Amino acid sequence: MTRTVTLFHAQGCHLCERAREQLTALRAELGFELREVDIGGDADLEAAYREFLPVVELDRERLFTYYVFPDVLRRRLTAQSPA
Repeated sequence: MTRTVTLFHAQGCHLCERAREQLTALRAELGFELREVDIGGDADLEAAYREFLPVVELDRERLFTYYVFPDVLRRRLTAQSPA
């Protein structure tokens, strides 16, 4: 099963750009699906995510806020997939 990493981001967020670069490189290494969600213009997403950007989820579970930790993502992706 291919795991899904979701990046919630917004325009002008420099930490979001860094997270995107890291996740793109890690995707090439680890083979997960990368989904990007721009929260701009969506009031519900803005309320849920704005103060924590970037937010990274793995299979719909929040994994990181503000920064991506590559070694943690590697461990989580190489662990047994959820049932």
